[in-house]
Amino acid sequence: MPDPEPVHHRLTQWYRHAQRDLPWRREDCSAWGVFVSEVMLQQTPVQRVLPRWQEWMRRWPTPADCAAAGTAELLQVWDRLGYPRRALRLQQAAAAMVERHGGEVPADPDLLRALPGVGEYTAAAVACFAFGVPEVVVDTNIRRVHARVFAGDPLPGKTYTAQQRRLARDVFPDPEIDDGGLACTWNIAAMELGALVCTAASPDCARCPVAQLCAWRAAGYPEPTEQQRGRGQPWAGTDRQVRGRIMAVLRQGVPVPRSELLAQLGLPSASAEQRARCLDSLLSDGLAETDGEQVALPGSLEPAASA
Repeated sequence: MPDPEPVHHRLTQWYRHAQRDLPWRREDCSAWGVFVSEVMLQQTPVQRVLPRWQEWMRRWPTPADCAAAGTAELLQVWDRLGYPRRALRLQQAAAAMVERHGGEVPADPDLLRALPGVGEYTAAAVACFAFGVPEVVVDTNIRRVHARVFAGDPLPGKTYTAQQRRLARDVFPDPEIDDGGLACTWNIAAMELGALVCTAASPDCARCPVAQLCAWRAAGYPEPTEQQRGRGQPWAGTDRQVRGRIMAVLRQGVPVPRSELLAQLGLPSASAEQRARCLDSLLSDGLAETDGEQVALPGSLEPAASA
């Protein structure tokens, strides 16, 4: 394994001139803006997140604004980011910030982890990127950089293993250096390298600032094993696709009869059983509501008139 210190130096120097200009990385971005970006960026590319983040922050620039918003409006602004339960969790976290922290995003990682829907990664990322707390941050891009540069593996695989967790801690810069500044820059620099250069399918080693130190390169670029490839489930025909089509219809903001909703998805291969199952799952998740035969986004149905 290469010495981490030269890797830290080269990669953080590269980041200072190669980083993308993203609004949630700017100095004037609030901690809430960073929090929203981290939730939106989970399993979602930057180019899809950027317009949604901008619109979200325009409408709800503080946790209090988000907590008070209508659920239907939240889901409409979330649009096609995928995994729309994240929008509900984001609002629940905002409400908890109002109730527990005076409407502010807490800086302490333990307090962040106690918020609804916030896991290990999001708590570490927000603490680090919003408040400069030197937490170990590991996303898919960082795992791939760690695997190639330090372990000599072509890909890290789908599962974040205990061995990979130890490696992330072992190569993490000393938090005492620069009051943790190097550690936080290391996190974002490794993430940026994985996103722009050390990609999964087409790594551009000629542009890599740490190519001369990379264990994978030194090993002759071995091919990944089937376990390392960790191919995900295809999109077409899945429940996720059907749920997405249902949400697309509901985001138009007009209640739709259940039978009409399930008939207009444009997915001839989806069985009636799958369509019904997916709608029921959206109702169970709180992403839709029903009143008799009418289905709509939460809060969009008029209360039935009493006799």
